[in-house]
Amino acid sequence: MGARSTRSQIVAVLVTCPNRRVAETVGQAAVEERLAACANIIPGLTSIYRWEGELCRDREVLVIMKTRRPHFQALARRVRALHPYSVPEIIALPVAVGSPAYLNWVAESTA
Repeated sequence: MGARSTRSQIVAVLVTCPNRRVAETVGQAAVEERLAACANIIPGLTSIYRWEGELCRDREVLVIMKTRRPHFQALARRVRALHPYSVPEIIALPVAVGSPAYLNWVAESTA
């Protein structure tokens, strides 16, 4: 696979967590296990959603991880194993464009 096709496989994975401790556990495991190149932890979110018929409003922490698309399923399994929610948010967004050097680094860091 060439550098261009590798870069086109980069995704940003979003995971909301109930607190910073869980976010750091998830992010650190993903990077240590090379399932993600990096994890950014963003505190201070307010999530509004419907769960089991009730309108909910909770403080959460967002983890943004960059990885390659082929690693998504393994990353999602690892997040589910570490996460306290029965249905954690785990979604991947394609990275349409980015710095070639950064995208290469993501690909190399998850090889």
